[in-house]
Amino acid sequence: MQTTVTAAKPRRGSGNAVIAASVAIIVALYLLSKLSPGAVFQNQKLQIIKMMFISVIIEALPFILVGVIVSALLEVFVPERTIRRLIPRNPLLGIVAASFIGIIFPICECGMVPAIRRLIAKGMPLYAATTFLVVGPILNPIVFWSTLTAFRGKPEIVWSRMGLAFLTAVVIGLIVHRFVKTDQLKPVPGGKRDHGHDHDRAHDHHHDHDHPHAHDHHHNHAHEAAPPRSLAARSLNKLTDAMSHAIGEFFSMGKYLIIGALLVGVLQAFVTRSSLEALGHGPAGSNLIMMGLGFLLSLCSTSDAFVAQSFTTTFASGALVAFMVLGPMLNLKGLLMMTAVFKTRFVLLYAALAAGFVYAGTWALGQFVLP
Repeated sequence: MQTTVTAAKPRRGSGNAVIAASVAIIVALYLLSKLSPGAVFQNQKLQIIKMMFISVIIEALPFILVGVIVSALLEVFVPERTIRRLIPRNPLLGIVAASFIGIIFPICECGMVPAIRRLIAKGMPLYAATTFLVVGPILNPIVFWSTLTAFRGKPEIVWSRMGLAFLTAVVIGLIVHRFVKTDQLKPVPGGKRDHGHDHDRAHDHHHDHDHPHAHDHHHNHAHEAAPPRSLAARSLNKLTDAMSHAIGEFFSMGKYLIIGALLVGVLQAFVTRSSLEALGHGPAGSNLIMMGLGFLLSLCSTSDAFVAQSFTTTFASGALVAFMVLGPMLNLKGLLMMTAVFKTRFVLLYAALAAGFVYAGTWALGQFVLP
């Protein structure tokens, strides 16, 4: 009886969220009631919000799908020992190896978070996974090709982007290895922590545990009545498990994508490019402005180079590199996804390290490498 009462007790967090959403809807309806319907739907800022929201969703959804599919395939088909074998035990070699995994798995930052959660659950060390999270969206052939196309006459910008991303990933990976010693994954929905155990091994363990308690007669009867499954049946079961995992992961990450896309639309509507350009005086200020712009716009790493190219006459080359390096590593929608997977303290550490090293690196590039 006590268990039933406890299970039926409503969560305070859910009740507060419902109350807050209700108050927000009431306030919005009150404000909109003072305007005519035509004025509401023809408002220019509302049009910008709608356009940016839809464009971010359409741009990010394919990469979210790629990420959750990779996550599902890793969960079902890749054993833990394979992941551990890919990463050398030496921390520096492991970090370098994780940096180059991005060349093999060209995943955009939109789909990186679910894949990273699965790699950590499968046995990849946190420092190696963090390195892959930092450099994966940038150090891959698709992003290299798009950046080279956008800056065809300035190859130094292309190589600066790739080189700074690699160095930042190595440094952040070493810092995480040195100072972060505890598990930083949040529990998966349902209250259980995701350990990434293989389904077959878990099934075998359960069978071995129950075996001593079963009678010999029942044990022999079970083996006679349950013939071994065929290879096709096992493959079908694994594909079903992979599809189920991908669907759950997609809806888990999708809600954060929607929130991030809405925030990006609001910021685009109320923060103009001219106001940002007015703040960026000098190399230090312009680097910060472009880093902030990369964070807020949350562009996909495969297309952000063309947006950066449009700022060529406004900002210096170092600021353009800052925009293209920090944006894929740390942006608004990606940060929301990270908070669903990692503990808040680790997310804040990651954000501070990424912003700090990108700023220092682009300042050095502007002073000594880029014209």
